[in-house]
Amino acid sequence: HPSGTHLVTSSGDKTVKIWDFAAASCTHTFTDHTQAVWDVACHYSGDFIASCGMDHTARLLDINSGRCRQTFRGHVDSVNSIVWQPYTNNVCTGSGDKTISIWDARSGLCVQTFYGHLNAVSNICCNARGDSLASCDADGVVKLWDIRMVAEIGTIEVSQHPVNCCRFDRSGKRVITASDDAVIRSFNTLDKSLIGELRGHEDAVQAIVLDPSDEQVISGSSDCTFRIWS
Repeated sequence: HPSGTHLVTSSGDKTVKIWDFAAASCTHTFTDHTQAVWDVACHYSGDFIASCGMDHTARLLDINSGRCRQTFRGHVDSVNSIVWQPYTNNVCTGSGDKTISIWDARSGLCVQTFYGHLNAVSNICCNARGDSLASCDADGVVKLWDIRMVAEIGTIEVSQHPVNCCRFDRSGKRVITASDDAVIRSFNTLDKSLIGELRGHEDAVQAIVLDPSDEQVISGSSDCTFRIWS
């Protein structure tokens, strides 16, 4: 949560929960999804949560009222990843149906859909400027998209193994990937070249995040560890 005082989690138990760090307790539970919830994202205002799940939907959850305000329907497979497009009220989703969609959170309507992946989309991210998307899939491919032009910028063949997570750095000139082959990789988004690799995990790397200064990468893996890289 933008305030830094709360944590929002999604779960296979079909719920989204808000947790208060100070009280070390759950302050609210949303039960709107009908199957496992795979991802959540907080709006920069702190008032709304976007969630997505195995029930083929994404949802807009109102933190203040505790109610679901919108249900985004259109994907025909599990919705695996969700992010807010910076400086907008648009929600971006990546799905097992191989597409990425952008939704207007106010109307609930789909405003753009990106086609190009040949396998399930596992994760998506926006750059800090909000004009580009990166998406990764089960074939080990990362695609870069120009949001305004609704066009594919390029493709990066990361690995023969599924890519589980991708993240832009603050500049948008690097994209970091986490794969089933236990390797974290950094690529140049301009020429798509490999910048470097981080090896040390003993099983699939499921999630990565960069610290606000871009000096460290934190990774979580199926080897039951998380690691901090600098």
